[in-house]
Amino acid sequence: MFRVLFYSPRIAPNTGNAIRMVAATGCELHLVEPLGFDLSEPKLRRAGLDYHDLASVTVHADLASAWALLMPASVYAFTAHADTSFAEVSYQPGDVLMFGPEPTGLDAQTLADPHITARVRIPMLDGRRSLNLSNAAAVAAYEAWRQHGFDGAV
Repeated sequence: MFRVLFYSPRIAPNTGNAIRMVAATGCELHLVEPLGFDLSEPKLRRAGLDYHDLASVTVHADLASAWALLMPASVYAFTAHADTSFAEVSYQPGDVLMFGPEPTGLDAQTLADPHITARVRIPMLDGRRSLNLSNAAAVAAYEAWRQHGFDGAV
């Protein structure tokens, strides 16, 4: 399936929502430290409801550790500063859908990482800054899964 990577997420409920989403889709969630919260926070547990045991979540000490586990793979960095729509990508199982921290997104140095295959954006109306992190991850994961006929869904 697909792998969702949150680089230094800051808001516990967003990660909790993503835990629920990966449990529902069969994706993996990879969290790269530093995190802006403790994984035992009640807000994170509440947002994930009872899906924590059904989700694949891996925490990495840094981006280098994440790459060591995830490579080789195509990595799509989601940013408002891209020309390519996420819907133009032909996703393959094992691809990494990478998202930056709230509220800044991925910084220029991270976006220049040679492991990143492409920068992509989720279209929005003019004048809007960004989507909520967990919502953006869900939009991306469901598009990648849709391209493969929602394999395994009931």
